Amino acid sequence: MKMENMLTQDLLSRLPKVDLHLHLDGSVKPETILELALNQGLELPVYDKDELIPHMRVNEECGSLTEYLSKFDFTTRFLQSAEALERVAYEVLEQSAEHNCKYVEVRFAPQLHRHQGLTVEETIHHVVEGLKRGGRQFGVRAGVIAICMRNHDAASNLEVVRAAGKFVGKGVVAVDLAGDEASYPPEFFREVFAESRRLGIPVTIHAGEAAGAGNVYEAVANLGAVRIGHGVRLKENASILAMVKDRRIPLEMCPISNIQTKAVPGWEAYPIREYLEQGLLVTINTDNPSVSGTNITKEYSVLADRFGFTTPELVKLIMNGVEAAFLEESDKLLLKREMENELSSLGLLN
Repeated sequence: MKMENMLTQDLLSRLPKVDLHLHLDGSVKPETILELALNQGLELPVYDKDELIPHMRVNEECGSLTEYLSKFDFTTRFLQSAEALERVAYEVLEQSAEHNCKYVEVRFAPQLHRHQGLTVEETIHHVVEGLKRGGRQFGVRAGVIAICMRNHDAASNLEVVRAAGKFVGKGVVAVDLAGDEASYPPEFFREVFAESRRLGIPVTIHAGEAAGAGNVYEAVANLGAVRIGHGVRLKENASILAMVKDRRIPLEMCPISNIQTKAVPGWEAYPIREYLEQGLLVTINTDNPSVSGTNITKEYSVLADRFGFTTPELVKLIMNGVEAAFLEESDKLLLKREMENELSSLGLLN
């Protein structure tokens, strides 16, 4: 049987995968929110896990990135303790393992989890610990990406970068910039990311999602980004697209989320096939499984259904994720071998 004809849901779920763009506070299960609220004595609008979902998840009518981001105000209230951060990090790997993810990078903004007195370093420590425990339990390797927030001042963001620097090689793999891209362009953050370069921390930046390709250029040229979160609007400038291609800068695309945040008007305008065919290093990720109502298998399923991606093309996207991972070369080689062995066992590599 030809590989192109084998794209069943069963095969999609069995494909080994990676997820490089995955937000901790966008991955909380509704039943976990229910338990955390009861344990912490916090009020909920409803006390049924199914009825909680609309408070945590956007629907088809989501109007913008700003509206999408409002869902995080709900979930982060419950993620202010060491126990909550550790538990949710652990559960991210549990959920990833269900979809045969072999490696994930979990990102979160330490400053958003300090309302009960945790320090920036403590928040990072507990997320790292949760991932370590989940990794041992579920066999999924993981790294942490510490996020600086666009609406925070330089001092708060520098504190995140410096704390992240203490965990490089001990769980943290990179720093990021996230939040309202349209209101806070990347050039505001040159000083912050100069510090990440000084400390030798890899950088990925959310860019080209709620604003144009110029933000991708600024992220790469002046903030030191070696990966771009989303980059959907890169095609608006051919010379910037050529730079990203020539430098082999991976794009962390998140198809379902990108449609929901209106990075493009709809699926027919989503440039993923165009980017892949032009030779860009495209990777596929979930962004926020709970907020978007997605999982990594669903993301690949959508690509097969809507764009006619064949099995070899999906394998190419998966292996792009391995190439783009923030791993030491020796660890990356091990992951690559593991992925290739599993793909071979499924009959998907020549």
